[in-house]
Amino acid sequence: MVRPTGHQLRNPFAGLAPRPDLRTAHRNFDGQASRNGDGLTASFDPGPVSLRSAGGPELRAVAGGHGLTENAVADDACVASNGRPRLLLTIRSRAALAELTPDLTLLRAACDRYGLLGCYAYSLPDRHGRAAARMFAPSIGVPEDIANANSTACLAAHAAGFGAYRLAVDMGDHLGSPSTITATVHRDRTGHRIRVGGQAAIVRRGMR
Repeated sequence: MVRPTGHQLRNPFAGLAPRPDLRTAHRNFDGQASRNGDGLTASFDPGPVSLRSAGGPELRAVAGGHGLTENAVADDACVASNGRPRLLLTIRSRAALAELTPDLTLLRAACDRYGLLGCYAYSLPDRHGRAAARMFAPSIGVPEDIANANSTACLAAHAAGFGAYRLAVDMGDHLGSPSTITATVHRDRTGHRIRVGGQAAIVRRGMR
C-alpha cells in the first residue's frame, strides 16, 4: 500500500518496473520509478504542450465562474494543452487561491462554450519555484481534482517561457488530501522536454 507523506504525490508506479510505460488509448508515456528506502520516486514524460494566450470573452467567462473579475487575476493567463485544452489562471497569492469558491454551473458553462477541459488556477511561483494550484473541471464531472499532473506539466511549459525550469506545486489541501507534483523542463534538439512526478511512502505491504 502506498500513501503520500505530507505534500507528496500518490505514486502510480508502485510494483512496476523501473522504466514502465503508461498506456492510454492514444499514446504511451515514458515513465521512471525508483526505490528510496521506504519510499518511491516516480516521474513520466507527458509529451509536448501547446500554449496560446487567453483573453477577452474567454477569460472573462472563466474568471467570472470563479467569482473573479478579469482585473483580479494576473495578466499572463493562457490556454495550454497536452491532449485537451485547459485555461491556466494566475491567482496573485496562495491566500486568494485558497479562498476561491467557484460557481461550478457558471464555470462549466464557460468551459463548455470555449472547448476547455477546465481551469487550473495557481498562485505565482516563489523564487524557489514553489506554487499552489487548484484544478476545477466540472465539464468532465470533476468539481475539484486532488492532484493533476498533466495540468502541472502545462504550467511548467508556460513557466519555462519566463525562465523557470523547476516547479513544485502543492494541491489537494482544500480537500484534505495534500499532494505535491514536481515538474522539470529541459531543452534538447526537439525543443522543451518536461517530466512530472512526485514521491510516495510505502506504509504497508500485502499479497495480491
